[in-house]
Amino acid sequence: MSSLLSLYQEIILDHNRSPRNFGKLEHVTHEAQGFNPLCGDKIHVYVEVVGNRIREITFEGAGCAISTASASLMTESLKGKTREEALSFFESLRHFLTQPPDTLPPPGFDLGKLAALSGVRQYPTRVKCATLGWHTLQAALKQSGLPVTTEHAPHA
Repeated sequence: MSSLLSLYQEIILDHNRSPRNFGKLEHVTHEAQGFNPLCGDKIHVYVEVVGNRIREITFEGAGCAISTASASLMTESLKGKTREEALSFFESLRHFLTQPPDTLPPPGFDLGKLAALSGVRQYPTRVKCATLGWHTLQAALKQSGLPVTTEHAPHA
């Protein structure tokens, strides 16, 4: 178990040091801004949706290692997914991250590298860091036009 936790920590540190898909996207069809007032994390998510699929997804912002790593992992995991798949994946991830630490993911839900975020379940206030980018993506895909905060993130 100790080696698994070390691997998860390394994934988070790697994605924090070298975030994937960081920067403004050239052809933006959907975008939103997010803010975590508890720790000051700020994020801007840019998405290019063609048809119903996410062709490109990037982000900019500044925040803690968990929020940056989560946004980076999000961009890697959602390219090529439909809007509905991305929103459904976020709901499953959010549900998983708010469960007790010993809870397994639901059957059929493959976290992949996002399993590295499972440690935040031991620290409920850090769940907001891990889901900020995802809430912001949700607002972008739903074209709410409103900034997202972790205190008032849009649902459904």
